Amino acid sequence: MSSISERTLALAGMFQASALVKAIATNSEINDHDVEVTLETLFVTSPESTLEVYGSIDNLYIGLHTLIQQLGGDGQRDIDIARYVISLLHLCNKLMNKGNMMAQLSEGIENARAQRAHFPLLHENVIANLAGIYTDTISQLQPKIMVTGDSQHLSNNTNANKVRALLLAGMRSAVLWQQLKGSRWQVLLQRKRFVQEAEYLLKEKIIRH
Repeated sequence: MSSISERTLALAGMFQASALVKAIATNSEINDHDVEVTLETLFVTSPESTLEVYGSIDNLYIGLHTLIQQLGGDGQRDIDIARYVISLLHLCNKLMNKGNMMAQLSEGIENARAQRAHFPLLHENVIANLAGIYTDTISQLQPKIMVTGDSQHLSNNTNANKVRALLLAGMRSAVLWQQLKGSRWQVLLQRKRFVQEAEYLLKEKIIRH
């Protein structure tokens, strides 16, 4: 897989987590499977390839589509999703310089992995644990990611925990993006190339039933 393909997957991972956050925040319909495959990336800590982080390209269907909408020229951009992705990229640079926080994140994920021996991934206890990891680490970095949406819906603890867990998964993809030598400038200067690659991956690699 080429470097542009790998970076497209990581970028799509950020867009997917951000799109799901937006859906939860606005009480839009979401599929549990999409949430599950997005959170699953948190537990792939020693991948042999970029694709292994996501399991399959099919698992990034929402992310690839959102990438095309956000970076393409058809005017279907969502300001909130764009802001979440930009924030993830910005905070990732700060996170990578904080060794103690990276170690804290790693320890938290391993504890959550052990918890999964007793509960399914989408069980409220696991989601709450992942949300707690986010609160204790990423949320301590400035500026905080401010999620906008239906305030009554976001005040629900279950929804709030899902949002935090998904932002944690978004940061997983942001870290991967940086490991692949991605940068914020590339998102701007090579946006057409990323859109082309996402369109290719959707057309050639995904078989929708």
